[in-house]
Amino acid sequence: MSLDLPPPIAAYVAANARLDVDAMLEPFAAGAVLRDNGTVYQGHAGLRTLFEEGVVAVRAIFTPDAVRYENGQVVVEGPAHGDFKGSPVRFIYRFTLENHAIKALEVTA
Repeated sequence: MSLDLPPPIAAYVAANARLDVDAMLEPFAAGAVLRDNGTVYQGHAGLRTLFEEGVVAVRAIFTPDAVRYENGQVVVEGPAHGDFKGSPVRFIYRFTLENHAIKALEVTA
C-alpha cells in the first residue's frame, strides 16, 4: 500500500525503515518536540537519544497504513514491529509540520 505522505514524513518513514538515525533526524526542525507515550524529547540531541535507544536498539520499524488530516496535523497510523514486547504494536503518529519540516510529533499506542 502506498500512502501520499508529505515529504518530511515520507523521509522519516523511509529512514526509519533503514534504521538510519541521521536520516531520521533530517526531516525534523532543530527545536522539534517529540512526545512518545508521555515522555518528551526536544531538539536533535533529544530525538537522537530516543532513536538510538528506543528505535534502533529494538529494531522498531513503523509501517504506516493510514493517513488523515485533522486539526492542522497529519495523523498517520500503522503497526510497528521489532524486537520489543508485544510486537507488533499499532501506533498513531500526530505530526505538526512547519516550513517543510516536522515541528512536533506525538506518538501514542
